[in-house]
Amino acid sequence: MNRTRGQVRASVLAAVSLAAALLVSCTPGNGQPPAPAPDVDHHNITVWTTETIPDRMAKLRVVVEAFTAATGVKADLVTVPSHRFNQVLTSSAASGDLPDVMASLSLGQVRTMAAAGHIDYKTNAAIVQSLGEQTWAARALELTRDNGQQLAVPGSAWHQLIYYRKDLFAQAGLRAPRTYADIVAAARKLDSPELAGIVAANKTGQAFTQQSFENIALGNGCEMVDAKAGITFDSPQCVAALGFYRDLLKNYSVPGIQDIETVRSAYFAGKAAMAVWPTNMLDELAGTRTDARPSCPECAKDPLFLARNTGVVAGLQGPDGQQPAHFGEVFSWTVTADSDAEPARRFVEYFLTDGYVDWLAIAPEEGVPVRSGSTANPAEYADAWMSIPVAAGRSERFGSVYAKDVLSTLLQGSNDLKHWGIVQGHGDLAGAAMAELPIAKAVSDVAAGRAQPQAAATKAAASLRSILKSLK
Repeated sequence: MNRTRGQVRASVLAAVSLAAALLVSCTPGNGQPPAPAPDVDHHNITVWTTETIPDRMAKLRVVVEAFTAATGVKADLVTVPSHRFNQVLTSSAASGDLPDVMASLSLGQVRTMAAAGHIDYKTNAAIVQSLGEQTWAARALELTRDNGQQLAVPGSAWHQLIYYRKDLFAQAGLRAPRTYADIVAAARKLDSPELAGIVAANKTGQAFTQQSFENIALGNGCEMVDAKAGITFDSPQCVAALGFYRDLLKNYSVPGIQDIETVRSAYFAGKAAMAVWPTNMLDELAGTRTDARPSCPECAKDPLFLARNTGVVAGLQGPDGQQPAHFGEVFSWTVTADSDAEPARRFVEYFLTDGYVDWLAIAPEEGVPVRSGSTANPAEYADAWMSIPVAAGRSERFGSVYAKDVLSTLLQGSNDLKHWGIVQGHGDLAGAAMAELPIAKAVSDVAAGRAQPQAAATKAAASLRSILKSLK
């Protein structure tokens, strides 16, 4: 999805070494950041962040200032757009000008850092162990590890979801759409000239199309590549997923091209029983944006009608899948190999303890916590996230707008989250494939009847092999 939590990079200031008194300070084992060392000067670390939206940066700076007040360590915050990430990383590394910490890194960016040898694995691992490994979603840690090394410290996630009308499902006696069979049964029963059974993207050339299909395909065991660098998109699982996606859009959806805007609009207008969209829609569904507001017939009298009658499914399972899965993204911090390690560690720990909820509150619909609590209070941060307002300046909170089952699904969703190419060690391929979008083209061609699933999968796999070869 184009609207992610952060996107970043920049030219940076050189890090200044900490005084010996601070270097010997350690983090207590109670899951809380260390108290500020007495009588020390303010020392500088440099932090790159993927966040570039001005109002979010302003809120982020407030949290950074609170960190400085608590620790005596000043953090110089630098932003860089994600499309310049590789370029700035390369040039800054060549000039010996890397930051101490990188924040809000996507999974692909973390793998790029690792491939270039710019990560302090030991410090990242020490942070996780100090705060309590069991307090993280296991899948979030898995996605940020490679061969036992902690590439980054996961902070938040957004998930691609299946949104569905709980009221219509209940009236029709339907189960929540957690399997391919559930989706087909619901779409068949609820589809009518006035109501599409499901809406999902099929427009070529859009990352959102690939992400929407990936969300469906992962549950059927469809992978883009394996650990041996073999392209697997032409596997029976992927071919079956393409056929399933095609049949849904052909038989139970709206005609023509669907994209990120039309899918949301159809669901907001009450003209779709199900929709594939990420967690980013949660604030809009609660009516927080003037340009994207629910417009269903019932919404005129009750602006929160749709939000209160919406359920979500994270992990989906197909007939060929071994377990539920869905697409999503994890955003993390990493301490760099060139860092002033102790203050860098304290920075990351602060943002996962005292500053965690304030950081999540910057964009809570895009920042579902992957650390549910501390060792002393395992639900501390999950509970706090549910009490965050759905948008800045609003009194409605997630816990008052959305049912407990919806919020529990979101909080548990990281356990089923997957991302093509990451755990196989091919994040570079995943990033390049998202740029060139051969899979989005395959989805579009199949949905429009221009190609059969097997032919489209074979063609996309050939393109992926070409991309992979170019990366070597």
